[in-house]
Amino acid sequence: MPRRARVTRRVILPDPIYANVGLAKFVNCMMLKGKKSIAEGIVYDAFEKIRRSSRKEPLDVFDQAIRNVTPVIEVKPKRVGGATYQVPVEIRHDRRQALARRWIIRYARARGGKSMADKLAAELMDAANGVGASIKRKEDTHKMAESNKAFSHFRY
Repeated sequence: MPRRARVTRRVILPDPIYANVGLAKFVNCMMLKGKKSIAEGIVYDAFEKIRRSSRKEPLDVFDQAIRNVTPVIEVKPKRVGGATYQVPVEIRHDRRQALARRWIIRYARARGGKSMADKLAAELMDAANGVGASIKRKEDTHKMAESNKAFSHFRY
């Protein structure tokens, strides 16, 4: 964090095929070791598999999956007088989207399957249908915040 100047947010260019900024961010999150063309290939292969298997528009499935996985509230540790409480706080919009992207990619990688495109397509389809590991992660996060609602008066 600089002391004087405001931090300017980088402008992410939309992806070349679907002209969607959210998809471009997803590809960037998917990328390992700077290999963007490989990450794009995996994502577009997964989209093709979604198109073939579900007969739906893959961008709609992707948007629905991100919407279903996006958390609203999370817990943050707050130290008060020697004790650490898990305080539920609302999440900023950009962090919500980032968490949803991260969770979908993490649980797609952990899935059993043949290729990463297969695993990603399956995880996106499950998330769009409201099932799967990334949806469970969101529900666990909300459940944790709900159970610690008593400490919400410690909010920052």
